[in-house]
Amino acid sequence: MASFLQGLPAAASTSVSATSQNNTPMPWLAKRRSKDGPPQDPDGPKLTDKASTNQHSTEPAATGDTSEPKAQGLKKAESIQVKVRAVLKKREYGTRYTQNNFITAVRAMNEFCLKPSDLEQLRKIRRRSPHDDTEAFTVFLRSDVEAKALDVWGSMEALARERKLRNEVERQYQENIFRNQKLLKEYKDFWGNTKPRSGKRATFLQGPGKVVMVAICINGLNFFFKLLAWVYTGSASMFSEAIHSLADTCNQALLALGISQSVRNPDAVHPYGFSNMRYIASLISGVGIFMMGAGLSWYHGIMGLLHPQPMESLLWAYCILAGSLVSEGATLLVAINEIRKSAHKQGVSFYEYVMQSRDPSTNVVLLEDAAAVLGVMLAAGCMGLTSLTGNPYYDSLGSLGVGTLLGTVSAFLIYTNTEALLGRSIRAEHVQKLTEFLESDPAVRAIHDVKATDMGLSTVRFKAEVDFDGRVVTRSYLEKQDIDQILHDIQQVKTPEELESFMLKHGENIIDTLGAEVDRLEKELKQRNPEVRHVDLEIL
Repeated sequence: MASFLQGLPAAASTSVSATSQNNTPMPWLAKRRSKDGPPQDPDGPKLTDKASTNQHSTEPAATGDTSEPKAQGLKKAESIQVKVRAVLKKREYGTRYTQNNFITAVRAMNEFCLKPSDLEQLRKIRRRSPHDDTEAFTVFLRSDVEAKALDVWGSMEALARERKLRNEVERQYQENIFRNQKLLKEYKDFWGNTKPRSGKRATFLQGPGKVVMVAICINGLNFFFKLLAWVYTGSASMFSEAIHSLADTCNQALLALGISQSVRNPDAVHPYGFSNMRYIASLISGVGIFMMGAGLSWYHGIMGLLHPQPMESLLWAYCILAGSLVSEGATLLVAINEIRKSAHKQGVSFYEYVMQSRDPSTNVVLLEDAAAVLGVMLAAGCMGLTSLTGNPYYDSLGSLGVGTLLGTVSAFLIYTNTEALLGRSIRAEHVQKLTEFLESDPAVRAIHDVKATDMGLSTVRFKAEVDFDGRVVTRSYLEKQDIDQILHDIQQVKTPEELESFMLKHGENIIDTLGAEVDRLEKELKQRNPEVRHVDLEIL
């Protein structure tokens, strides 16, 4: 073994230390030293890898000086020097390597047109599962599956013909599914959709859904009574208030649609779910307020300035405005209480919760009702000035003021919801908390390129590049192995082919151990931070 390692070309070398960063020997290695005595120095001088020395500057460099006392040499960490051939270009791997590739049962049946009974006689291998709900799953060697496919179909050409035929059948099947779904939709539209909606009903009985439904009912009534008052009085300010209430009702109906869509489960087309539907509905709502509310109010105010009209008695208008002020104020209080509870639950202030648009539906109701209360007061004041002076211009100026107020609210909603849809990062202290948790793990050497994005509805997607400590991962693997058996296998290595087989076996197992470490970190990160729903850890 030693003679073979010395015969390899010195294109690159790597130092594998038998101790950790604090120079504490591994348990299994300490056990071997106690049984077999101190390890002997290999023949000849040791080589030192410059790249390895730069990466692990805290480890003592191995030297070829044998003149030091033996007692002092035993105190230092021994290094095993292995020369590794540098790979300058991509290597072409043949069937010698690819025949050991694994394939799942589903892929075997789909790609090679096999039946479950065809796979029963093949060798089954249990592999680590990347999913949290299953510990392991069964795979097959691709070479075995290919051999079985040739046995079943006779040739690769026959297999290709069968695969093409099945693809055509699958295409026709998908077309039939689309046709049947269309017919089913027409049937439901004709007879009524009887699918239970208990989950969506519960959404509108609490939280933002409850706030939106209350706002829809109150604003709908306000629109009806304000419209009657405008027809009776001809007031431009009252017309603006009626349009304001109509815009609020339509926008809040749109918010209700967004809430109902946001609770849908993820599917194959939308793997991260539909939580952003609330932001989309709020964005469209902001545009609607600007187009319908602000635009019509400005138009009616300008027309009132250009062509003033005398107004009738404003008594009924004042009564309706007073009732609107009470109802809009009640809705505003409901929205404020809901935001206070949500902000306290997430540990942020009321102002931060609103400015960051953490709950877009409640934010829209809050801002619309706040604008409605201010608009009612502005309209009542301008109508009072018109009653006192007899000048209709004050009423038209009130309409312009309500339009300006609605335009300001719409601009704020458009800006905040656009920021949320673009992928806003979570708070810096929260990112620091997640990063510190990963960096405190013994298997992690460093964390790079951390990205934590707020996906809406208090869900976070976390992504980071992780530099794992290969020594800790290797120790984790060795602690689960029979060290005596591994040493025996090393002693049996005599040829390059035997060495390659030995390294491939344990290298694959170490990679599986690294994958298990990634799964463990992702699972622990989600358990400690329930708001983190999606974790993507990339290995450096």
